[in-house]
Amino acid sequence: MKEYELKIESPWNEVKAMLKEINTDLTDEDLDYEKGRERELLERLSRKMKKNLPEVKGWIESVSHNRGLAY
Repeated sequence: MKEYELKIESPWNEVKAMLKEINTDLTDEDLDYEKGRERELLERLSRKMKKNLPEVKGWIESVSHNRGLAY
């Protein structure tokens, strides 16, 4: 669904590394991502981070757009 589509400006491997640097509790398994399966990623992170889906989506996009400067 469009509401879960991630708008990231960097390759996923770079975004994933930035997210792990910011939140050291996240693992490669937590951040496993396939295009078109964004909801699965967001739900997994939502449970782990105890945040709702829009918050997690916004965080990922913010980190991507700001090259890791958004926390």
